[in-house]
Amino acid sequence: MKKKKYDIDCLGMGIIPFDLLFTVDNFPTSGKKIDAQSFIMQGGGPVPNVCIGLTRLGYKSALIATVGNDPFGKLMLDELKNENVVTDYMIVKKDPTALASGFIEQGSGDRTLVLSRKIFVKPNDINLSKLPIPKIIHLDGRDMPASLKLAKWAKKNSVIVSFDIGSMRNDVSEVFPYVDHLVVADQYAFGFTKTTRAKQAITKLRDYCSGTIVVTEGIKGSTGLEAGKSEYVYQDAFKVENIDTTGAGDAYHTGYLYGLLKGFDLQTRMHYGAAAAAFKCTKPGARTGIPTLNQLKRFINSNPERY
Repeated sequence: MKKKKYDIDCLGMGIIPFDLLFTVDNFPTSGKKIDAQSFIMQGGGPVPNVCIGLTRLGYKSALIATVGNDPFGKLMLDELKNENVVTDYMIVKKDPTALASGFIEQGSGDRTLVLSRKIFVKPNDINLSKLPIPKIIHLDGRDMPASLKLAKWAKKNSVIVSFDIGSMRNDVSEVFPYVDHLVVADQYAFGFTKTTRAKQAITKLRDYCSGTIVVTEGIKGSTGLEAGKSEYVYQDAFKVENIDTTGAGDAYHTGYLYGLLKGFDLQTRMHYGAAAAAFKCTKPGARTGIPTLNQLKRFINSNPERY
């Protein structure tokens, strides 16, 4: 049988806000003025971060997202190009670029973010005939009509669909039947399924998605169930000094998809995901800490302590 030819490793579509992040000693209370210890501004968004992460790990990725015709949009396009992400399918609109502003608590590395977004990817923004055929399509479900269009197109072209959602917001379950790898944070998994344990959540998510399902729980680790299998897989989280947890989930997806592209089993994919997430938490900003392949392998080979 002739092996299928792909044009690219990963094609992502998702929100791309410009991040404005302040590091503070403690989160401010209502009405209080405080000084920031440091300030970071850079592009963000779960899917763009994964696309950048995969290029750092040696794979070729492209992104579909909308930015405004403004300085923030230009900065993010330049940043993507500098990271070798293909930007041929980016969409520039008259609407303002999405912005995310937030605080990072210095001691814990926890963060609080506020998103301002009035720019979207619509189905008619995407010309399917001009898209490259990827091995994986990675989605966040923010723009559901466009996400559904891409997911259905992927199924027709034997393309793997990966899906990321971190919290309860718009209903994204309509896309689940088309998803091959559903990797979700506990906040979403427990909220959507009305459960409190990862295995319970996976059991209920299986009613919507027949693919591989993974639930991440921060320092509690991650639990997964491979498509067509009945044995759950557990992966510890690695213990590091948390500087900033922003983008930890994106880094997990990066490591997981790296393992998927390499043909690794579920346990190893989750291991790489956990390692990438832990490494990211040692650096400020969502993108600063996304590891290169050498950094990721060195971290794994250092036999880091586990929770």
